[in-house]
Formats: sequence, C-alpha cells, structure tokens
Amino acid sequence: MIKVNKNYNKLPGNYLFSEISKKISEYQKQNPDKKIIRLGIGDVTKPLTPKVIEALQSAIQEMSAKETFKGYGPEQGYSFLREMIAENDFTSRNINISADEIFVSTGAKEDTANFQELFDNDIKIAIPDPVYPVYVDSNVMAGRSGEYVNGRYTNFVYLECNKENDFRPDLPKEPVDLIYLCFPNNPTGQTATKEELEKWVLYAKKNKALILFDAAYEAFIKDSSIPKSIYEIEGAKEVAVEFRSLSKTAGFTGTRLSYTIIPKELMIWDDAGNQYELNKLWNRRQTTKFNGTAYLIQKGAGAIFTKEGKKEITSIIDYYLENAKIIKDGLSTLGIESTGGINSPYIWLKTPGNLTSWEFFHKLLNEIQVVGTPGSGFGKCGEGYFRLSAFGERENVIEAVKRISNLK
Repeated sequence: MIKVNKNYNKLPGNYLFSEISKKISEYQKQNPDKKIIRLGIGDVTKPLTPKVIEALQSAIQEMSAKETFKGYGPEQGYSFLREMIAENDFTSRNINISADEIFVSTGAKEDTANFQELFDNDIKIAIPDPVYPVYVDSNVMAGRSGEYVNGRYTNFVYLECNKENDFRPDLPKEPVDLIYLCFPNNPTGQTATKEELEKWVLYAKKNKALILFDAAYEAFIKDSSIPKSIYEIEGAKEVAVEFRSLSKTAGFTGTRLSYTIIPKELMIWDDAGNQYELNKLWNRRQTTKFNGTAYLIQKGAGAIFTKEGKKEITSIIDYYLENAKIIKDGLSTLGIESTGGINSPYIWLKTPGNLTSWEFFHKLLNEIQVVGTPGSGFGKCGEGYFRLSAFGERENVIEAVKRISNLK
C-alpha cells in the first residue's frame, strides 16, 4: 500500500498565494464586469527589456544551427553568466566571490525550499514571523516542524517581528542551527543596517549556525548605507548562503532565473565533529536532481549585466519604487500606518478599523476591487496587517490608491 508523507497533513490548507488566486477567480466569475486591480501576489507587469529580448533572440538563432546548438548544460550554470554575476554583483562592491561559488537556478523560491535537504532533520530552525511561507512549508514537508498548535509549529523558534522592534527580528534567546533572514523583507518591506547584520553574523559564528539570506529584492535598495549583500559583513562568508533572483529585478517571473552563492569557507558538521564543505554538498545535490537552467534564459540574463542592460533595469526598478512611493504616500494621507515602500517594492500596512487581515482582504476585493495579501498568511505576527505590492502599472496603482481613499 502506497502511503502519504504524513508531514503534508501538517500543512494548513492551501499555499497562501494559491488561496488568494482562487478567491479572486471566484469573485471575477461572479462579477465579470468589475475591474480588479491586483497588488497582491507581486508579479511584475513591465515586459522584458530590449537588451534581454535581443539576447534571447540571438540565443534562439544559435540553437537553430548545428555549430552553435546547445544540449545539456552545466548544472551549476554556464561560466559566462557566473563570471558576469561575480564581477557585477560582488567584485564591483569589493566582495571576493568567485564564479565557482555561484550556482545558477530557475528561481529563489525553488532554491530556498530545496536547500534544507542538506541538513539533518533534528536541527533547530529559527524563522522570522511574519515570513515568506516557503521557508516554513518546506521544512514542514521535510518533517522538522513538530505539531501545528495555535498557528505555530512546536519545533520551530519564531523570531517575532512587530511594531515594537520595527519589524526587524531580534536574536534568538536560545541556540539555533539554521536561521532564515530576508532583506529587503518579504512581506514587511523592512531593510537591515550593516550593524544589525553584523549581530547575526557574530551570533552564527558563536553558535556554529548557518544563515540562509534571501536577497531577492536587493536591487531595490537605493540607500548606499544599507547592505545589498550579507557578504558586505566581515566573516559572513563563513556562516551565510545568499539567494538572489532576477524575477523582480529584471521581470523574469515567467522566464525563471536565480542564483545561489555558497562560499567555499562555509562548513557544516556531522555528529562526530567532521566538517563538510557546503559548496560541494549543494553541487552534489544539483548534479543529482537538476539539469541546469536553459541556455536561452542564461543568455537573456547575461544581457542584464551589460552597460546598456543595467540602464534598462535601473529604469524599471525606479518605476516600481515610484509606484511604492505613491502607495505609501497615499496611505499616509489617510492616516494608515505602514512600513516598507522605501528601498523595497512592498508596503506593509496596519489594517484600519481593527479588521483582521482576511476581513480587510475581502473588504478591498468586494467593495473596491483591489487585491492585496493578508498579513496573517505570513505568520501569526502578520495578523492585523496587510501587504501591498508596487509591481503594477502606474495608472492602476494611482487608481488603487484613489479607491482605497474612498473606502468606507
């Protein structure tokens, strides 16, 4: 008899964004004449830039000729792209990351979910609350969670992020082995200073812990005093893996490309105290379970790191950040508290009138046809909060703010 993985039964209902999509579809079916403005899931609306399209078309031509056709590529990513990433993201910022410490993949979501496979099931995990659901769900599926009681799993250490600590997690009050951090944060839009990240690096070194640092939104940081990479912190290469993505940076949500950085200094241990190089372990995992990102997509990604490509991407980032400013300023005018929206594409707002997160979701959808994301879907500390995304067309963002201002 084939049996279910019992850990899946511990997951509460549907994945957050699937649930939202279902509710939107049901509403639209019943109200086909209503125009819905979507500021929820965070999908981009700007198309791929001209330089990316040019590179993709060139790659297609290569694939059409016997002499330049590409079959299976390296699971780690083609060297031309890994070298461009190393030079533009790190060497240019005086960070010593080499091409063979970079692994190209199809999405930061996949990599952050899959990375936990490398670790023993009895490790102690620290997870911020609120948090991107994939960090939690992937470890539940792996069997590390314990039981789900009152909105939380008994085996996880939750790092509460709230108004009192400015939505930045405090250090754990007990030793932990694996720490998830995300800055600029999804969902709160909060950023971390160099001094704050230094505390985390020191904690990880002291406790032989590992930080999984999600930097998917680093391109939105305009303040030069805010680190774009955890490797700007001395000693971080010994304790941190970093995930980066082109989904929001360059509109690759449908094209799919990300990269994970694993410095060779990073070590993990077995019960006997033997060391293992994490870079080699991830390489072993990828060569077994992953056949690499498509050559076409990697060529398109390469265009982003050219002089012309950088200009195009900067223009799009600025466009979304202006959207965020419009939303944040509009909420401020209405007296609604919010964080994010500066150096981040997300705005995290306090629901007005003491509404729960889902009550506010339904109010916006049913009364003014604006979609956001209920904060409670990101964790217990998200209750009473709501996330809006700046990834929309300008006219829709302006219209959404206007509709919210007329909300009764």
